[in-house]
Amino acid sequence: MKRIVSVMMLAAVAVLPVQTQAETVTEALANPTRLTSDLERDKRSHPEVIIELLDIKAGDRVADIFAGGGYYSEILGRVVSPGGEVLMHNNQAYIAFVGDALKKRLDGRELPGVQRHDREIGDLDLGENNLDAALIIMSYHDLYHTADGWPAIDRADFMGQIVRALKPGGRFLIVDHDAAPGTGKDSAQELHRIEESFARKDVESHGLKYVGKSDALHAEGDDYSVIVFDPKVRGKTDRFVLVFAKPES
Repeated sequence: MKRIVSVMMLAAVAVLPVQTQAETVTEALANPTRLTSDLERDKRSHPEVIIELLDIKAGDRVADIFAGGGYYSEILGRVVSPGGEVLMHNNQAYIAFVGDALKKRLDGRELPGVQRHDREIGDLDLGENNLDAALIIMSYHDLYHTADGWPAIDRADFMGQIVRALKPGGRFLIVDHDAAPGTGKDSAQELHRIEESFARKDVESHGLKYVGKSDALHAEGDDYSVIVFDPKVRGKTDRFVLVFAKPES
């Protein structure tokens, strides 16, 4: 009799609906403890689209590189919980740049699944073959930026650390401010922009395979000659979204 009951219980568990990633992200975005500023940012950042592209689930390990104030880290932490981990990475230069934003994120608040991960660029301390995904949001251009106290980056070493840390099949996603056609990386220094086609080829040159893109953050009429912090374009720039994966073999 006990064996029959056990079999029936297993059968009942087997037919329970599995929550999709979209449903998990929706729940994370609806969490009542989220900051008001995050709810405002949702309207322009469309995290429900971006996070879907990472193809992650509970138990996964993700690195949010140059996480800044931790907007994405907090959402991702709930998506990979329980059992997963998000490394909310910043170097000292980025911590100084974001100011109080990180303090507001952390003070007196619980961030399930999130681990603060302050590391300098020369040693990101990401390990090998243990990340299901990594992302850089609006900071890939910083690989080519050296002004304002930002350290020069050995790009091959930096990207090599990320590629080694990804599991085979693990995804790498970037979002950045697009630049005028034909400018490549030239706008990174003064305007904090980078051309989409250049960024794609650049990432691919480090051994990652292009998976696809999204136009969810495309904005018509962006003035590519204006720095992204200018009030007339801030938060409204034309942004590209590119997704890559580490080859399976």
